[in-house]
Amino acid sequence: MVEENPRHATAQHLPRHVAIIMDGNGRWAKQRNLPRFAGHKAGVESVRSTISCCLDLGIEVLSLFAFSSENWRRPKEEVGLLMNLFMHVLDNEVKRLHRSGVRLRIIGEIEAFSPALQQRIHNAEALTRENTQMTLCVAANYGGRWDIARAARRLAEQVVAGRLDPGDIDSERLAAELCITDLPAPDLFIRTGGEQRISNFLLWQLAYSELYFTDLSWPDFDRAAFLDSLDSYANRERRFGRTSEQVRGE
Repeated sequence: MVEENPRHATAQHLPRHVAIIMDGNGRWAKQRNLPRFAGHKAGVESVRSTISCCLDLGIEVLSLFAFSSENWRRPKEEVGLLMNLFMHVLDNEVKRLHRSGVRLRIIGEIEAFSPALQQRIHNAEALTRENTQMTLCVAANYGGRWDIARAARRLAEQVVAGRLDPGDIDSERLAAELCITDLPAPDLFIRTGGEQRISNFLLWQLAYSELYFTDLSWPDFDRAAFLDSLDSYANRERRFGRTSEQVRGE
C-alpha cells in the first residue's frame, strides 16, 4: 500500500514518468530450469503490479521496453512465442486497462508485425484513447536510433517541400518529431536484470533521467522493489545544469 512510505504520497517526490527496461526474464527461467519463454510469461505479473502501483501513486506515464528492434536477432522460435504472448496480452489485458482509465500507446515500427497483431494494437489504442488516469507506453520493435533517424527524415522532408528552413532546425524542432513528444520526458529510468545499459531505449528522451539499476530479474520486480526505486529517486537532487544552491534557492 502507499502507506509503506509516506514520501510516496507527496507529489514533489514522485516522478511523473517512469521508463523501464524489463530485463532478466530468460535468466530467471534458466535459474529454475524452465524454458526462456516461461520467464516472459512470469514477467506479465510484474507488469500488472507496476501498473497498479503507478495508478495508486498517481504516476502519469509508464513506458515499458517490450521488444527492441534488435530482438529480431533472437532465435526464431522465441520471437514467435513473444509475438503470440503480445497478442495474448492485448486480448486479455486491454479491457482491464480501460476499466482503470489507462491510455495505451504502442511506440515503434509496428508495420513489421503481422496484420493480426497490428489490428489488435490499433483496436487497443482506439479503445483507450480518451482515458486520462495514466498513459502506458509500450515500446515494441522500437529503437532510440530509429526514433531519432525518423525524426530527422521528417524534418528533411519538410525542408524539401519548402515548409521548413534548415536554419530553423534546433533541438526543439527535432524533439517535436519523436515518439511520445506530447508526454513529459522520463524522470526515472529503471533497468532490472543486473545490466547497466540504456540499450537503445528512448535515447533522446532519457537525456536528464535519473538512472536506477537493480540485480533483480523482471519477474522478481514486485511492488516493494518498485517502491525501493522510488525511494532512490526521492533522495536525488535534480539540477538540470544548475548548482545545488540554486536548486535549494540559497
